[in-house]
Amino acid sequence: MTLTAPQRETARRLLREAEHHVAPIDPLSALLPGLDLADAYAVQQGNIGRRLADGASVVGHKVGLTATAMQQLLGVDEPDFGHLLDDMVHRDGSSVRAARYCRPRIEPEICFRLAEPLCGPGVTVEDVLGATDAVAPALEIVDSRIRDWEITLVDTVADNASSAGLVCGPWTPLAEVPDLAAVLVDLLVDGERVASGSGKEVLGHPAAAVAWLANTLAGFGVVLEPGQVVLPGAMTTAPFVSAGQKIEARFSSLGPVSVTFA
Repeated sequence: MTLTAPQRETARRLLREAEHHVAPIDPLSALLPGLDLADAYAVQQGNIGRRLADGASVVGHKVGLTATAMQQLLGVDEPDFGHLLDDMVHRDGSSVRAARYCRPRIEPEICFRLAEPLCGPGVTVEDVLGATDAVAPALEIVDSRIRDWEITLVDTVADNASSAGLVCGPWTPLAEVPDLAAVLVDLLVDGERVASGSGKEVLGHPAAAVAWLANTLAGFGVVLEPGQVVLPGAMTTAPFVSAGQKIEARFSSLGPVSVTFA
């Protein structure tokens, strides 16, 4: 780490206030030029710890930057991760207030539900599939507390990997979806298709992202536990969304999932 403890606490406070007041801030990478990846994860962990102390609970994790285009945009060669908390989860078909977010975007993803623990290092795609009991169509609401999404890797990592919400559809036993890389999705906004993609867009196979997560979390002393869920990464581009729009993702083999922004 290159920042002092007070500087890391300043970063945590700035992100908390930006989220609470729905008032995005300048990039932390500009405000605190020494911010490195270790600092960024420390900032993320600190704010998650505060939310847990306030009564929230971890229901899983999300993996970001799994698409080659996004890695090239930020000049990185690996994904990042964030936490999913119970107060971030919304029911399929529900309505959420757009005003609670700074500048939200939406991503269609295949959500994994674990039946067995995954403890890195050395976790493989086969290990992930063996530990997964079901998958579901999902929408991740991503939001940056950094103004105009002017983010670098450390900005998004510190900001819980820009995660803000999860909408999960019905679960399908993994045995009924033999090839997750071949799952297709159409993303619709107000009934019009705006993007299409497939599971192979996520590191070649969505389970590869979950394996990366389990192996990376091992360095933090964290194990993916039974019952937890994992969002492995977006299958399409992530369009901005606003009040009055209905978002639906239609997945082959998995079915649809939707949310409306009010």
